[in-house]
Amino acid sequence: MEPKELAQAIDRYVRPETFPLALRVLQREEEIPQKARLPHRDLGIQVSICQGISMARRYGWTIAMSGEDLSCPIAQVAFAFREAPPFYAEGNLAKGMYAKDADGARRTERVVARAEVAGTVVVAPLSRAEFVPEVVAVYGNSAQVMRMVAAALFDKGGSIISEFSARADCAEIVNRTRQTHKPQVILPCYGDRVFGQTQDHEMAFTFPWEDAESFRAGLEGTHQGGVRYPIPHYLRYTADYPATYETVKAIWREEDEEGGAGG
Repeated sequence: MEPKELAQAIDRYVRPETFPLALRVLQREEEIPQKARLPHRDLGIQVSICQGISMARRYGWTIAMSGEDLSCPIAQVAFAFREAPPFYAEGNLAKGMYAKDADGARRTERVVARAEVAGTVVVAPLSRAEFVPEVVAVYGNSAQVMRMVAAALFDKGGSIISEFSARADCAEIVNRTRQTHKPQVILPCYGDRVFGQTQDHEMAFTFPWEDAESFRAGLEGTHQGGVRYPIPHYLRYTADYPATYETVKAIWREEDEEGGAGG
């Protein structure tokens, strides 16, 4: 299946506000897509991974990020561009902000999904990707994420297990999905909201490209089964109204009864 075909299915059944995304970590022998923008070279800035993701999903750009493009030290370490110095490894980036003491901060750092080998992180709209994705990511509201969870589970059932730490969601989106080969519900982290400007109503969902065909079939199957977005509201009921409204209705009933008796 071509990425464009999956993008069309997601647009039809999920209707996300921003572009569904294709992500891949390129190794040295792989070429960066010709149309890709490299933030340092082409934009004159360094960015966080979440900024690059937001550019792709909001602008429709293809963004390629390696070490020289990244301003975020968490991303530099999580994507294996730089080694964490002792100051970092001791938990000082999390201490006092995400954890009350050094022990908690070190535990917070240990759960960040880290790449074993550095590579250029490329992200593009799924419908325009010039490469085979490793990961598909879609941002949406909680109902849209629920819709995608249902689609991902349609073939085999069960449930999806995800991890949340309120930080480093770039590592969860890319690294954890690549490492587990399983779909993930993504709670956008604080940095994604500050620097990537992800909105309060947004979450994300990721899955490995190897699941693309079953995911598309799941979208179609759950749609046929009645799991749809926008969520259909049940409207076939008689509403209760304020007492004054009910008084008027009672007057009318009396008038109708009297009219019937007089007839």
